Amino acid sequence: MATTPKANSELVAVAWLLGAAGIQAGQVATTLPTDTTGWEANGFVLVPAVVGGSPQLHYALREPVVQVETWAANPNSGKPPWGKAASLFELLVDATYDESRMQRTLTLPAGYPQARVMTAHFLTEPRRLPADEASYARFQADLALHWITL
Repeated sequence: MATTPKANSELVAVAWLLGAAGIQAGQVATTLPTDTTGWEANGFVLVPAVVGGSPQLHYALREPVVQVETWAANPNSGKPPWGKAASLFELLVDATYDESRMQRTLTLPAGYPQARVMTAHFLTEPRRLPADEASYARFQADLALHWITL
């Protein structure tokens, strides 16, 4: 008997972030692509992990805190494009203040149920994280989501 896949906080976070103004299809995922040619021009948004939060006790409301990172690369320079990574993060921060983005139904990958994010807000300010590679710039912050499956 085949089971229906269940929505999870990483999938919901990726889908919600993909809806931010200025973010393009394929620009958000849970793994950073190793080939920078696909994201060098616009940067990349990474959701590497759920870092906290808890589900509600009496009803199916999930309240995770997810780590969000923005990456920018300048592979031929050796100078990290900090401005590009910071500007990309500000698009995500702006999305949390856009009331039209709340209570929105998200379409998750094929086979998964739809989800709805009621609220989203950053718990921390974006912080600069130098990368091992000199030509990469990375910012990170923690995003709280409140979501349900439909």
